[in-house]
Amino acid sequence: MTEPTPGRRPRAALAMSPDVASAVLDPGSRAALDALCDLAPAVLEDFTTPAARAVLADTELLVTGWGCPPLDDDLLRAAPRLRAVVHTAGSVRGHVTDACWDRGVEVSSAAAANAVPVAEYTLAMILLTGKRVLESAREYRATRTRTDWLHTPRTVGNHRRTVGVLSASLIGRRVIDLLRPHDVDVLLHDPYVDEAEAARLGVRGVGLAELFRLGDTVSVHTPLLPETRGLVSRDLIGSMKPGAVLINTARGAVLDQDALTDAALAGRIRAVLDVTDPEVLPHDHPLWDCEHVLITPHLAGSQGNEWRRLAGTAVSEVARWASGEGFLHPVRRERLAFLA
Repeated sequence: MTEPTPGRRPRAALAMSPDVASAVLDPGSRAALDALCDLAPAVLEDFTTPAARAVLADTELLVTGWGCPPLDDDLLRAAPRLRAVVHTAGSVRGHVTDACWDRGVEVSSAAAANAVPVAEYTLAMILLTGKRVLESAREYRATRTRTDWLHTPRTVGNHRRTVGVLSASLIGRRVIDLLRPHDVDVLLHDPYVDEAEAARLGVRGVGLAELFRLGDTVSVHTPLLPETRGLVSRDLIGSMKPGAVLINTARGAVLDQDALTDAALAGRIRAVLDVTDPEVLPHDHPLWDCEHVLITPHLAGSQGNEWRRLAGTAVSEVARWASGEGFLHPVRRERLAFLA
């Protein structure tokens, strides 16, 4: 496709929910985009309206976000000059279609920026659950009495704890990086990572069954694909050590949730779930009241002041593309299966 002309401000538009645009793109980020592009004033969340079609007719760059409609054949017919998409969040699977790849539209994502808070959340949960902080706090609140700390079980603590990471995705790799200063043993299962790369990452590559059998904590970072749906099976969950912790910040459907529920209710394992299937469990689901499970409302990803990191990444990518440098964080069609 034709490269952008350095020095010329490309025609651009925002494609996302207006609420998302207000939350993620603060006034400073909007001003920065305005300086780099001839940015349409409207935020597009419906590509079929006459007003949207008028904007799309000469749009060269779309800055997308949560709530962006699919960029399909119909959109591409309405936007014949579209050459690039910069996504202000992580995965582009929800809106970038094969039609974009077929046309040669360049795509960038802030997935690397969004990986940071997810990995931070994961590290925090690994350390907190290893120390059994949540259980101890709950017991302390109930009894108002300190237990005999000299009789703490030797299963409590993070010294030489074995942490299994499922998938060397962007987030999985960031978790591995954050674990380096800590005195833990890290195992990795990823069928696309060979022994040499595992060594470079500072981890030991193992099979899927071994990861779950040996891990004191297993953290799931695999993308949801047809072949990974239900990947964390009843057999794998059943093989985990008594009291082991299963952390999921990826997608709820990667786990056999019924098997997890049975194991947690029986007190066999513990779990930290930032995602479930469905995303919000029914009000009467037994996991809500299970003392061995912590459920958080899909908050591990960027929120609040962390949106600045997403916006900053998007602005930087627009600047690179507009100057002809190319994206620092390109998304390739052939790499989609590796992105959580």
